[in-house]
Amino acid sequence: MTIYTSMPIELVLSGVEQPRQPDMELEVNGILMQVSPLGTTSGTIVRLLRCPLHTYLDPSYAPGQVIQYHPIIPSGTNSMFK
Repeated sequence: MTIYTSMPIELVLSGVEQPRQPDMELEVNGILMQVSPLGTTSGTIVRLLRCPLHTYLDPSYAPGQVIQYHPIIPSGTNSMFK
């Protein structure tokens, strides 16, 4: 791979070897998306997986946008007590 840049190579490649959290799939407002978590209730949109076509034109769902979500534990699941 060849990288053409006027920036120092140390700056360009900083953090490339650090492990990152795996992306997760979320459904927000009926839109299934892949999100890179930033915390427990927010994440950055990586890509849209299942949505109406007009959603791709909505800038609030563009890749790189930060969204807020609230995890919901399905009823009947007591994962804390297993």
